[in-house]
Amino acid sequence: MSVVTFQSPIQGNEARNHGVALDVSWFDAVGVNASAVERRTSTLTQRRSVKKTYQAAWLLRALSCIDLTTLAGDDTPGRVQRLCAKARRPLSDELVAALGLSFAPRVGAVCVYPTMVAPAVAALRGSGIPVASVATGFPAGLTPLKLRLEEITYAVDQGAEEIDIVVTRAHVIDREWSALYDEIGAMREKCGRAHLKTILATGDLKTLRNVYAASMVAMQAGADFIKTSTGKEDVNATLPVSLVMVRALRDYCERTGLPVGFKPAGGVRTAKDALNWLILMREELGARATEPDRFRFGASALLNDIERQLEHFATGRYSASYRHSSG
Repeated sequence: MSVVTFQSPIQGNEARNHGVALDVSWFDAVGVNASAVERRTSTLTQRRSVKKTYQAAWLLRALSCIDLTTLAGDDTPGRVQRLCAKARRPLSDELVAALGLSFAPRVGAVCVYPTMVAPAVAALRGSGIPVASVATGFPAGLTPLKLRLEEITYAVDQGAEEIDIVVTRAHVIDREWSALYDEIGAMREKCGRAHLKTILATGDLKTLRNVYAASMVAMQAGADFIKTSTGKEDVNATLPVSLVMVRALRDYCERTGLPVGFKPAGGVRTAKDALNWLILMREELGARATEPDRFRFGASALLNDIERQLEHFATGRYSASYRHSSG
């Protein structure tokens, strides 16, 4: 018996964000009330509750938005191939049948280092799942710009369809907006047809005002997505920072008519976390903003908890931890 109605993830066919000329008047005088931001995010998660069949459907949507990630120093082609196998079949056939699904779910993308792009592309061939690559001296982004641009070229040549770049945090902290705009614009040009996801490393940016300004500059420079974190900072994705970035997305779209995607990354580990971010997106930007071409999670362990929660929904019991891959 089918208990969950959920459509297979769609690919967006809207025009990409081509960017606009740098205009500091869009953000330079914008202040951020930190107390109001905290209050808004806390009330969102307290007053919204998603239960039973609706929760299962939301978790399937979250699954389709995961950038399944491995960014370890000891990554090997074999590890990447195993990750890609999980990306292709994130849920067992038995669980898919128990949920009454008419399709096999899949994740949004697989994210790896540039040298692991080729093995990932080979392992995902025919699946329709894109490979995302971090680049530009990830995670610090402090290598010379020429080398960072060459790293983008290398990853794209290897087959990456999405590039997650990191910005020079000093440009934001010192409010050198022209330098930040030019840097991101050069990276956008090197991406070519690959989509550019701009990591702001918000935990390093000191203030929410800086987060809003950096978000706006990244979009003006042509970012297809803005992303919270590398996952390597002391503070990674948080709901208050995400709210500020999402408000910047909304303001940019109202001015230009160009939608830009959003990706929280780092510290998003549980199904409850995933639901909180989906609620934020749904409340602030509408249901369309929760689809994989507009929203992604950067995560390695999140899929395991979503799988456990879906199995509990379908069977009434939690599966043993040994049945799931380690995050």
